[in-house]
Amino acid sequence: MSNKILEAININKSFHDPITAKVLTDISFSINKGEFISVIGKSGCGKSTLLYILSTMDTDYEGELLIDDVTMSNKKEGELALVRNEKIGFVFQFHYLLNEFTVLKNVMLPGLKLQKYSAKEVEHRAMEKLTMLGIGHLANKSANMVSGGEKQRVAIARALINDPHIIMGDEPTGNLDKNNSDIVFDIFKQLAEEFKQTLLIVTHDDNFAKRTNRIIEMEDGKIINQ
Repeated sequence: MSNKILEAININKSFHDPITAKVLTDISFSINKGEFISVIGKSGCGKSTLLYILSTMDTDYEGELLIDDVTMSNKKEGELALVRNEKIGFVFQFHYLLNEFTVLKNVMLPGLKLQKYSAKEVEHRAMEKLTMLGIGHLANKSANMVSGGEKQRVAIARALINDPHIIMGDEPTGNLDKNNSDIVFDIFKQLAEEFKQTLLIVTHDDNFAKRTNRIIEMEDGKIINQ
């Protein structure tokens, strides 16, 4: 079994509205298990577009994407949805928690959707993740009753619930103050070092990026450094 979690091979992407504009050109790189990687570059350089392709949410591109040595080409939407739910955890700039649910229920939702474990086991696993992130005491609070930094930690717990092969983040500290940004960084670092969790994080925060294992730098839709 290869140590590679993800591999992009000559990925090209254009938008065609109203004129054709190339946004990604010959993107090739691979990510190994346990790597903590940041993707940096100016706004509009293609970072988020690339992340949507790597996360299988955008399938309109040329080139090849492999996750766990399996190509994502020609997979049906249902198959891709299963890959996303089983193998990829997402953390966005905005936490997208459901305010009508408790913290615990928010974390459980992707686990209940996957149906790999019983509801009781999913609840147990969700509590484990919350406790690991230092917010177990918030489990029964409504999601709208916790602070911004706590919400992002809940979002990380939710991303971890199905033991994903890779966590992908799109500006996960973009909405946080320095103290909470540092907390989130330390969580990611601990996940990579202690739990061998693989992380690919798009960020504008140079200070965040400098502390990751590896930086992929983009400019005008190309990788200029990796």
